[in-house]
Amino acid sequence: MSPTETRWLDADQQATWRAFIVGSTLLMDTLDRELRQEHDISLGEYEILVRLSESPDRTLRMAKIAESMRHSRSRVTHTVSRMEKDGLIRRIAATDDKRGVDAIMTDKGWELLQAAAHTHVSGVRAHFVDLADRADYAALGRVMNSVSDQLVAENPTFEDIR
Repeated sequence: MSPTETRWLDADQQATWRAFIVGSTLLMDTLDRELRQEHDISLGEYEILVRLSESPDRTLRMAKIAESMRHSRSRVTHTVSRMEKDGLIRRIAATDDKRGVDAIMTDKGWELLQAAAHTHVSGVRAHFVDLADRADYAALGRVMNSVSDQLVAENPTFEDIR
């Protein structure tokens, strides 16, 4: 096969690919809407709080947040600014070299994360996990791990999201 020749998807592959695209888009939109309705926080803001909660002292370098979420630094800065105004996060000069900026989750942010986690996990369960049997869910995990492994190998900067 020449490098310019396209290996088209067969009908089943095309249907599965489109189901993945539509399903993942609808799932993310639904999870975002539920968090906004129940807690006045976006899925992106929730993910920032999760990353901070998993970091020592609930503190993480702003650049690291951007890398782990695969967002631009300016997008994360804008989101964190909003969260800072709401009292969920504080920003300080990085303690290790003073050139960077660290984000620190406040107690208010921690309380919100604890409340929002119930909504989020319930949504993930209702709209995703509980819709598949264990074998299907395990197969999806294997496929997505293969996708991740290949893409990380091709682009090592992706390792930061694992």
